[in-house]
Amino acid sequence: MNKIKVLIVDDSALIRSVLAEIINSQPDMEALGAAPDPLVAREMIRNLNPDVLTLDVEMPKMDGLDFLERLMRLRPMPVVMVSTLTESGSEITLRALELGAVDFVSKPKLDIVSGMKDYTQEITDKIRVAAKARIRQRLPQSVAPKLNADAVLPALANRVASTEKLIIIGASTGGTEAIKDVLVQLPPDCPGILITQHMPEAFTKSFAARLDSLSRISVKEAAHGERVLPGHAYVAPGHSHLLLKRSGANYITELSQAPPVNRHRPAVDVLFRSAANYAGKNAVGIILTGMGKDGAAGMLEMKQAGAWNIAQDEKSCVVFGMPKEAIAHGGVDEILPLHEIPRRVMAHLGTLGSRAVRV
Repeated sequence: MNKIKVLIVDDSALIRSVLAEIINSQPDMEALGAAPDPLVAREMIRNLNPDVLTLDVEMPKMDGLDFLERLMRLRPMPVVMVSTLTESGSEITLRALELGAVDFVSKPKLDIVSGMKDYTQEITDKIRVAAKARIRQRLPQSVAPKLNADAVLPALANRVASTEKLIIIGASTGGTEAIKDVLVQLPPDCPGILITQHMPEAFTKSFAARLDSLSRISVKEAAHGERVLPGHAYVAPGHSHLLLKRSGANYITELSQAPPVNRHRPAVDVLFRSAANYAGKNAVGIILTGMGKDGAAGMLEMKQAGAWNIAQDEKSCVVFGMPKEAIAHGGVDEILPLHEIPRRVMAHLGTLGSRAVRV
């Protein structure tokens, strides 16, 4: 069996040592070496040709993000970021995912040695996923200003026929960029959107704020008991499941701290089941790139309740796990490349014409 070759890049000698110990404890991977900064790492990448890179953010001589941007432009390869769970750290980590990192691992704030070892399963699982991920260069994407004419006075032709229609999205590994690519193409008066992305609590608020700055719709971290409005997207907070409920004629959000489902909280299956229960045929379900099977059972329930469901295709996924499982369960109506999903959703809902969807 060929082992996954990992290069560690971190300015902390302690972190380098602990990560090397964790990686070398696995039968299917090995630490080729460790670099204290990107300049040393650059030479080691040339000489050792690793399969996966673990990369710190704050380092001497060159910032981790600058190095990642250059790496993805000149020699794209799987990268797992090592980040701290702070507000500033979450912003940086989201930027790293935008630049092409596959995933991130959170550094503990206290007792680093035992804390990192507690994350052994998470760290090694993410390295395994990264080793199989499809890495491609990301082209710059222009985004129209949020406050344009459509946002102030939406076009009247083919307006949303019913405010009860909803878009329900689930994603995991690679999902932060996939969700962004979907949302930035949607018109400002599209149906309300509920999103579950597997992500720690410290990151979801920053993630929602970033999506809000890029999209023509409004995006926020979901709160408990708020009305779901057209032109708005609600991201599940990292500490709770996000559910759809009804209050009279209105859809509302509900947050639950019930136990994890499929090892996740928030879980996609929980959101999808609630959409099946309360939205039925008024919903369009979308399952995007991600590791595991979360969402497969719930998407089938949505289809059985009358929803129209779309799965991201294998070629455009970073990890074709969750969409593959949803397809195998029989809950998917269409399989599409990521860039085609927004247009198809709007066409199915019969809302704005194709000219209103940005390309």
